[in-house]
Amino acid sequence: MINKIKNLGPGLLFAGAAIGVSHLVQSTRAGADFGLGLLWALLLVNLFKYPFFQFGPRYATATSESLLDGYKKLGKGVLMTYYILNIATMFTIQTAVTIVTAGLASTLFGSFISVEVWTVIILFICLSLLVVGKYKLLDKLMKIIVLTLTISTIIAVYMALSNNSSPLSFKQILPNGGLEIAFLIAFMGWMPAPLDVSVWQSLWTIEKNKDTKKYNTKSALFDFNIGYLSTIIIGIGFLALGALIMFNSGETFSISAGIFSGQLIDLYTKSLGNWAHYIIAIAAFTTMFSTTITTLDASPRVMDRTTELLFKKSSKHGYLIWILTLTVGTISIFFFLDSEMGMLIKIATILSFITAPFYAIINYKLISSAHTPKEWRPSIQLHILSWLGIIFLIAFSIWYLTTL
Repeated sequence: MINKIKNLGPGLLFAGAAIGVSHLVQSTRAGADFGLGLLWALLLVNLFKYPFFQFGPRYATATSESLLDGYKKLGKGVLMTYYILNIATMFTIQTAVTIVTAGLASTLFGSFISVEVWTVIILFICLSLLVVGKYKLLDKLMKIIVLTLTISTIIAVYMALSNNSSPLSFKQILPNGGLEIAFLIAFMGWMPAPLDVSVWQSLWTIEKNKDTKKYNTKSALFDFNIGYLSTIIIGIGFLALGALIMFNSGETFSISAGIFSGQLIDLYTKSLGNWAHYIIAIAAFTTMFSTTITTLDASPRVMDRTTELLFKKSSKHGYLIWILTLTVGTISIFFFLDSEMGMLIKIATILSFITAPFYAIINYKLISSAHTPKEWRPSIQLHILSWLGIIFLIAFSIWYLTTL
């Protein structure tokens, strides 16, 4: 067990990437607008997405190559489709998570610096940590961040429950109407994360293998399950906080990053007391900082490898070029679209959901094929869950598109 704990890494990186906008923003909004009525959606989407995320570390440790290498074996068209989708979403995703992080930094550390300046500062802190420390530093840092995040979130939920005198309603709700359905799809789009994060997970797994020879398939699956369970627990935590503190409060949220972050923390503080301010603020900031740094690492890493596989050109500085491109692109988008934070997040989350069936199908096809050693192909139970997951993701995508 001690060795398994020491080997934790990519699974916690997955948790760090996943626990972000989907939890802090979308889960809190779900609780604020519907109480605990969308708990079914949170649990269902986590269940049906599980196998497709798990196939990332499973394939990487079983074959010693990333999902990107596997996609190329399925056909160059599959890899090219991934390449195009990633270019289309990576800047919007990075901007969305960084804007929220900057707003929280402004609230936590002081608004003497504007949100715009905080955005640049946070990006360059993350950039410096990744360029200098590379994967090893990210691996160590995430263990501290996820532990801090989990503890602070549990404390916050406990305090909210202690101060709540009203009975909790577990009546589940199926949203109706265009706006409510759009929110439901956006909520599930990034819960616990977009499915393309499975590719990131496979690349982090390859990096982990370079550090230790003891990180085999069993260790990788244990690591992943710990990280995945953390995302579910913290997702429920933020949903509960939204329901306990904001449901029927009459508050409406601003689309401005700085104002939204302040409203979020102020509402918690009013209900729980001034002494809870920093616990909530630390939980929220840690949530978003972990997402910002992991996404800033992952997107350049996958673009570097995908470019190499597609065009057969290997660059010693490929990762550096892509991470600088993403940083500059994120800053540019932010300064042009600062007032559209809500729209940015909505576009990114909905796009993530409607492209989810593509990633689910190719991940399942790859892990079930001859490209994966027979002993590590899915069990019959995992096959069934995968089929149900694909049906679920396609059905909800069609449902959403027909309501537009």
